[in-house]
Parts: sequence; structure tokens; C-alpha cells
Amino acid sequence: MKNFVKYTSIALLLSIASQSNAQNKSLTEKKVSSTSVVTKPIVVGAENTTNYLSKLKGKKVGVVSNQTGIATIDGKTTHTVDLLLKNGINVTKIYSPEHGFRGDADAGAKVKSGVDAQTGLPIISLYGDNKKPKANQIADIDVLVFDMQDVGARFYTYISTLHYVMEAAAENGKKVIVLDRPNPNGHYIDGPVLKSEFKSFVGMHNVPIVYGMTIGEYAQMINGEGWLANKAKADLEVIPLINYTHQSKYSLPVKPSPNLPNSQAINLYPSTCLFEGTNVNEGRGTDLQFQVYGSPFLKNMPYQYTPTSKPGATSPKFKDEVCYGENLSEVPYQSQINLKWLINAYKNNTKQPFWTMNGKKLWIDQLSGTDDLRKQIEAGLSESEIKATWQKDLESFKKIRVKYLIYKD
Repeated sequence: MKNFVKYTSIALLLSIASQSNAQNKSLTEKKVSSTSVVTKPIVVGAENTTNYLSKLKGKKVGVVSNQTGIATIDGKTTHTVDLLLKNGINVTKIYSPEHGFRGDADAGAKVKSGVDAQTGLPIISLYGDNKKPKANQIADIDVLVFDMQDVGARFYTYISTLHYVMEAAAENGKKVIVLDRPNPNGHYIDGPVLKSEFKSFVGMHNVPIVYGMTIGEYAQMINGEGWLANKAKADLEVIPLINYTHQSKYSLPVKPSPNLPNSQAINLYPSTCLFEGTNVNEGRGTDLQFQVYGSPFLKNMPYQYTPTSKPGATSPKFKDEVCYGENLSEVPYQSQINLKWLINAYKNNTKQPFWTMNGKKLWIDQLSGTDDLRKQIEAGLSESEIKATWQKDLESFKKIRVKYLIYKD
């Protein structure tokens, strides 16, 4: 009987302790849950008006922007150009990048200069034959305000436009103010670092495909590393984001370009854009741009679709032809470049050449910033084997990158 009482008492104490631990765990979980729920909204640079409007008063201002240059203040969304005009800022010109000021031109299409119908302001195209503002195009302004949404991939040309704007400003004594925006692919760093002999408008700097920086941080790196012509330094100021870290998930309020329609396409873009250097369609001419890939020469693959002429992709690769490939629209959120899809397409391709040309150069080499990736795939290396060759250069880049960060990783 004594033993029974003894063991019963022990069991009771263990039960009470277990309940107490469960209650404490529940309370802890509630605290963690409540902490994680309280997430302050990200304030983009354009909305951080107290930090820059006063600096533009009495100045002649040129705005480098497109359809992504918007701000939501007091529940109302407006274009940055209209916001500046409403606040009495003397905006005299608009400068537009690839895809044009309203963002509806095809990739690579020649964008003409003109007049913005809404404001009557002249628009100067910074694409095609005029990628860098000429001295006479910025002579009558004091400040260039740069406000465009980047997507964090080296071959996305808005950072190349940023380079040329900063270079022109440095050469002509003009100030540049970058209104910072989140990088939707800012949560990781990956890909081969560009080799200098492969520099082009889709890769101007020795950085990896995915560099994990906002466009404001990237501007500071361009300046600080002496990447402008003659190692010139622009008079640069970045208007920072509020409540942002590189791990912040951010859904873009508008498409950054015609063929990046949603968060899935933007997240896959650093991986699937590599198909542009092949005889494989990367989803242009469909409603799943950069979320599917296929060609008439991948008949062993399960998914089928037919690219057609669409706004922003009027002449897609294999227009009106049945393509076989893979649908990636529901794959999980990516935190690294995925090479398996490209390797898989290469192995299943039944028509040569698999790699396509851009003028006299292989397009894949310009996109990847090296000829190593192409040669490694041709040699049959696995994804992990290829990625192992990137690591030394990535570590060197990270040491450069950290000098220019404004936000926490």
C-alpha cells in the first residue's frame, strides 16, 4: 500500500509538471505567434517623402522611372512623377528604361522618346541607341531622381540603366537621388560571378546573377567600387526603405515588366531567364511567363502549351507551335538558382544547336556572365558540381557587398 501511494504521488507530480510545461509552451507559442504577426508594412523610398521633398524644392528635376515608380500615401496610390508635381516640385523631364515609361514594350524592343500624355512632360528613352543620357539631355536639370523596381537579377537591365544614369550625372555635375525599393529576390546570393570579358548591357558588373541587394545598396556599390567610367563618383543619395530586411517577402504592387506578371514569375526569373539563351521558349507568349518552359524539340517531356502573340511578347519563340516541357507555376518558393530545369532541357533536346546566338556571341554566355556554365552542362556536370565551382567567387563578392548594405540580412 505504501508503494502504491508513493507511485501514485509521483505520477500525480509528473502529471502536474507535464501540464505546467504544456501551459508554458502554449504561452511561449502565443508570444512568438503574436510577435510574428506584428509586422510593420514596408515603406518604400518614394513614400519616405520627409527625407527627400525638401531637397528638390527650387530644383529642376529629371525623373528616371517607369510604371513601377509609384507611392501609396494616405491610402491613395500615385505615380512618383505625379506625387512630385503635386508637391510643387519642378519636374522637367522623364527618362524611361527598357519597356518604356508605361512598361508595355516588348523585351529588347526599341523604345522611342516622346511625350507623356498624362503630364505633357517630354520622355527621353534610355534604351536602344541611347542607353546613357547625353550631356545635352541633362544639361538643364539639377537633380536626377531614380525610382524603378528592380527584381534582383544581374541580367535585368534596370541596374544597367542605373549605372549609365550615375555615370552621366558624375560627368556633368548632377546629383542623383535613388528612391529605394525592396528586392523580391534579396533573400539569397547565387550564380556565377560575371567575368569581365562577358560584360554587356545584361551584365555590366562583376557580380553573381543574384546579388541580394536593393537597388539603392547596389547604387552605393557601383559608386564605391569605382565601376563608373574613369572611376568617377556620382553625387549620390539613397532615400531608404523603412521596416525592411533582405529576408522580407515583398509582393510587387505592379508588374516590373510585361513578362513578369506575378510573384512566382519573379521568384523563378533568375533560374528560368537562362532559357532565353537556348532554343527553348521560357513562357513568353503565354500567361505563365518564366513559369513554364518548352520547345517542339522536347517531346519526351510531359507538359504542352502553344505560345501566341500577346502584349509584351508579340513574336515569342515558337509562336503558334506546340511546345513540350514543364510547368513550374506551383513549385515551392526558391532560395537559390535552380539549374536542374536547364540541364533537363539540354539532355532531352532533340535538335541542335541548343544554345542560341545574340549577334556574334552565344546568348547563354552573356546571360550567365561566363562560358563556364555552358561548358559544364555540355560536359555532363550535375547541378551540385557546377555550383561548387561558384563558391570561391561568391565568398569574395559577399565581402564587397557587405560594405554597402543599408539593411540587415
